[in-house]
Amino acid sequence: MSESDVVVVLTALNLEYQAVRRHLSGIRKQRHSAGTRFEVGTVHGTGCRIALGLTGAGNSASAVLAERAIQEFSPAAVLFVGVAGALRSSLRLGDVVVADRVYAYHGGTSEDDGLKARPRVWEASHPLSQLAKDLARDKDWMRRLPPESGAPQVRFGSIAAGEVLQNSRRSPEAAWIHNSYNDAIAIEMEAGGVAQAGHLHNTHVGIVRGISDRADGTKNPREDLTRQPLAAANAAAFAVTLAAHYLDERTENTMSTPDAGRATPETAGGPVFNVSSGTVGIQAAHVSGSTVSINATPVAGTLDELLKVVSALRDRLDRDHANGEIDDDSYVAARDEIANAENGLRVPDGEGRKKSVLALKRLSGLVAGTTNIAGDVAQVISAVNGLS
Repeated sequence: MSESDVVVVLTALNLEYQAVRRHLSGIRKQRHSAGTRFEVGTVHGTGCRIALGLTGAGNSASAVLAERAIQEFSPAAVLFVGVAGALRSSLRLGDVVVADRVYAYHGGTSEDDGLKARPRVWEASHPLSQLAKDLARDKDWMRRLPPESGAPQVRFGSIAAGEVLQNSRRSPEAAWIHNSYNDAIAIEMEAGGVAQAGHLHNTHVGIVRGISDRADGTKNPREDLTRQPLAAANAAAFAVTLAAHYLDERTENTMSTPDAGRATPETAGGPVFNVSSGTVGIQAAHVSGSTVSINATPVAGTLDELLKVVSALRDRLDRDHANGEIDDDSYVAARDEIANAENGLRVPDGEGRKKSVLALKRLSGLVAGTTNIAGDVAQVISAVNGLS
């Protein structure tokens, strides 16, 4: 994935923020021009970069902060992650709910014969929703759960987003939701604002919530002290896995889809030959009879020389880690991606090169902003793509 690929993750509460932050390494701060602060880090064991922000409670606050995050990062997707109340008895405390759609239920007209709903609804991003359901089936996300989480289930359905904290089964608010939005399975206070911001920017939005109470009058501060952190941890584990897989799939799609208008050997008159005797950059199209240098290490369009350069990247990574320029988790994951790149190069077909490039792109994401290797990785990717 490229250095610009990032998923924005927003939370309302600090405990939700911390639950996501625990999955990140190489964290650096970034400030929006209006003063809003974000932290950008890489998900442990992946090349997925997440920009993490805290909105505070309420749809209005979440809409404004989501707008700023989208402007600041131009993200591949925005996820809102945190806790919610259950509206169905089949949901267990700690279960994870992923929104198929979001209702902003505080909208209507007051007439002589009662309050009439004027629904606002946003459907979930189809690619995110499909991927979330796939991840829920294979259980891979559960390896990121804390030991005390047990075995939470992932449920999909409508989420109601309002402007008040709902903690009753008998209040007028509860009756209104039951009568007008009775397919909603969970309730919270921010998803409507985030969904609206994403809609206006044509940005994919996902809502991931952990169930911390039953919104039935039994919610209380004492139990919140234990239930909310657990629910937030479960939601965070699923959300960061979703973000990582989503960026990986975007990278695969980019690699398999030809660039519009890009010149090919057939359209540009055949292979490109380098006739310069000096140091040059990577050539367009297929590299033939050409050698370039990365920090005095030659990279030619041959498999053996590319394998030597990838091995040299490992040596540089080892030195940067020893010098404290890259943290332990990112270092281990980066070495794994270098090994994946080498293994892909040794497969004598286009599929092997594709896997190698994908591994190198993940490597670039892991080392972005921490070492000076990322720029050289991009040149190696170009060289791999130029193999004939």
